[in-house]
Amino acid sequence: MPVFPPVEPVGFDPSIPNEARVYDYWLGGKDNFAADRDAAEAALLIAPELPLMCREGRKFLRRTIRFLAAAGIRRFIDIGCGLPTQGNVHEIVQECAPDARVVYVDKDPVVVNHGQALVEDNERVVVIRGDVRDPDSILTHPRLRELVDLDEPVAVLLVAVLAAINDDDLTKAVTTRLREAIAPGSYMVISHAISDLRPEATDKLALLFADEWATKDDGRLRLPTEAEILPLFGDLEMVEPGLVRVPEWRPEPDELRPPKDTVWAVGGVGRKR
Repeated sequence: MPVFPPVEPVGFDPSIPNEARVYDYWLGGKDNFAADRDAAEAALLIAPELPLMCREGRKFLRRTIRFLAAAGIRRFIDIGCGLPTQGNVHEIVQECAPDARVVYVDKDPVVVNHGQALVEDNERVVVIRGDVRDPDSILTHPRLRELVDLDEPVAVLLVAVLAAINDDDLTKAVTTRLREAIAPGSYMVISHAISDLRPEATDKLALLFADEWATKDDGRLRLPTEAEILPLFGDLEMVEPGLVRVPEWRPEPDELRPPKDTVWAVGGVGRKR
């Protein structure tokens, strides 16, 4: 079993751009500061399709949650959940499965505080502070253990969060640990931006993040290729249609899909046999 390096807790500094708040800005939210808006606008000069990608990522999340609920999953662990927004996991799943339980995990204290205030009256939902780079601290967290029995099938959601690790070996170790920890019949959802379609843009974004974003303090961001994502599922059985561009994962019949070249992110769902 791998030993994960210690992770320093993230503090709150509104003068430094933050991924969750920049993402919130791209989605049209108001939980952001001037530094976040400046960084978001700088990124848009490089890749104006980023807000579209964020929206498509939310649609992918919604479709996977509905699939998992229909498959009988009633326990969800959303790692790197981000700031509260419309269509959160518990809102989606509890529409069709009121008994479902959801644990949100994020390293950002602002995200955790917002989330706790949002769900304080829902006894089947908790928000805990944890870092995807330290999966053991998440899996052993007492609040998670109170709500989720890891001996029963669960869904682990890693939606647009693995890029924050920025270390290929550590990313593989994290996904391996999470796969090992879940019971047979469990699922893992992964989505990730890739570099294949827009290599020049992703290179420029990597430089921007390394120069300006304190959350990228472990070196220059490197987005993987599409071929590098599938191995993160390990021996999980891929749910049809497999690993695809996020708009192509089981779209609704009346759902408009953007041109492929405008969404350079892939996603998939794997099931533990």
